[in-house]
Amino acid sequence: CLFMFMNGFPAIKEIGVGEFLLGTEWRPGQNLFGIFPMIVGSIYVTAGAIIFGVPVGILTAVFMAHYCPKKLYSVLKPAIGLLAGIPSIVYGFFGLVVIVPAMQKIFSTSGKGILTASLLLGIMILPTIIEVTESSLRAVPTSYYEGSLALGATKERTIFKSVMVAAKSGVMSGVILGIGRAIGETMAVIMVAGNQAAIPTSVLSGVRTLTANIVLEMAYAADLHRDALIATAVVLFVFILIINVCFSLVKRRNG
Repeated sequence: CLFMFMNGFPAIKEIGVGEFLLGTEWRPGQNLFGIFPMIVGSIYVTAGAIIFGVPVGILTAVFMAHYCPKKLYSVLKPAIGLLAGIPSIVYGFFGLVVIVPAMQKIFSTSGKGILTASLLLGIMILPTIIEVTESSLRAVPTSYYEGSLALGATKERTIFKSVMVAAKSGVMSGVILGIGRAIGETMAVIMVAGNQAAIPTSVLSGVRTLTANIVLEMAYAADLHRDALIATAVVLFVFILIINVCFSLVKRRNG
């Protein structure tokens, strides 16, 4: 944190806070360092990953905790653990050879864009959400489940209105961890997002995220350009902090 802030704030001060955060032009050769397109790109891709990954992850965890047969569970559980250990570059290659061609055929575009990156990130955050949510559901005392059934509630209503509510803190923690991975993912996104430093006009448009911007240019950056990339990392850091604070406030209010 000290390294990032010491190197990032002077660059933001020199460029100008408004120009840096709201500028739409990223042209290091002309000393134009506006990261607004990358901020928008990160928000879109992360939101898409949440839309795809969170419902599927939570429902899969519910299935594994309350519906899954033991034989199937013995296969699914290690498979999900294996998914969590696959390197992001492998996910990126999968997206490049499977998802991108599918998008090309369906939409007649380059195949690289927000929708493709969101789908891939949605898949990548599944293991985290499933593992944490399942553990939280299994940690709820069985008396909650049995008591709800005894009062006449159906199994589905018991799970979603009683057990899930009791486990909401753990479920939200899993979602936060998943969002953190989606925001911070780099290599997989670089391979399927298109990497265009421009404000996207549709879900099929190419986009560049904050993390991709840092990785693509840090190798040859120098002077103000390098400091601007470090300042981009500071913005990303603050962005993640804001998300965590918002979720903490929601949890406290619901508690």
